[in-house]
Amino acid sequence: MSIDGAAAGIVLAGGRSSRMGAPKAALEWHGSTLLRRTVALLSRTVDGPVVVVRAPGQDLPALPARVEVVEDPVEGLGPMQGIATGLAAVAGRAPIAFVCSTDLPFLHPAFVRRVLRGLADTDIGPAVDVVLPVARGFPQPLAAAYRTALAELVAELVADGRLRPAMLFQKCRVARPDDAELLADAGLARLDPELDSLVNVNAPEDYDAARRRPAPEITVQRYGALAGGGHHGPQLVRAGTLAAAADAAGLVLDRHVVAALNGDQISHDAELPLVAGDVVAFLSADAGG
Repeated sequence: MSIDGAAAGIVLAGGRSSRMGAPKAALEWHGSTLLRRTVALLSRTVDGPVVVVRAPGQDLPALPARVEVVEDPVEGLGPMQGIATGLAAVAGRAPIAFVCSTDLPFLHPAFVRRVLRGLADTDIGPAVDVVLPVARGFPQPLAAAYRTALAELVAELVADGRLRPAMLFQKCRVARPDDAELLADAGLARLDPELDSLVNVNAPEDYDAARRRPAPEITVQRYGALAGGGHHGPQLVRAGTLAAAADAAGLVLDRHVVAALNGDQISHDAELPLVAGDVVAFLSADAGG
């Protein structure tokens, strides 16, 4: 089975954050904001557009250049309005999309890839329209995969005042993988065995608990001119961003240093988010280094 075409990423940044008492998108977690972390993780996972859906006039923290921002036309209609807006924004450019909220500090690319694979086409056509994880005891409509062709149907439901995601799921083909089905994916089981990708922060106590958890464990390696002074071989460190990884390796991420993430993504972005299992190689950016 295969997915024909690119996958998009959609992050819903709206909402009043009434339980949190502060905009969740701008909350800090290990060197980045929750929103920037989420969109950057999607950007390094999907090969299509990444879109943030914000409430009318909502201020957002700084975002990577690739990320697009679209605005909900109406405030206060909940996630269905955001899903409709996001799907419509990418429908002409990607057949499927991973849709999530902004408050998932432990979201892992392995989880995103596993959920998107559930939309793989069969030899006789599309198998399902939505992959809705039913994990950690609850359905997860804001950590799910949708066919972007659903945009019109979702908009019609919103216009009719049918604002619960369950009303959409009654009208389309839905796969509902549980914990065991998700963790049958060997990569996900290794990198996110507790499905922490689904841990969100709705209230101050949730955010406090998330901040107390350590940054992801990653591997750093220094090469070439940077490998002197006994810095040979891989080193396990805790780091939530590329800058933190450089600091843990005893380096400053400046114009003289370049980083390769997992062997192929070259970056100088200090706030590039890292996840468990990442491997960061630091090399000299200077000629002859």
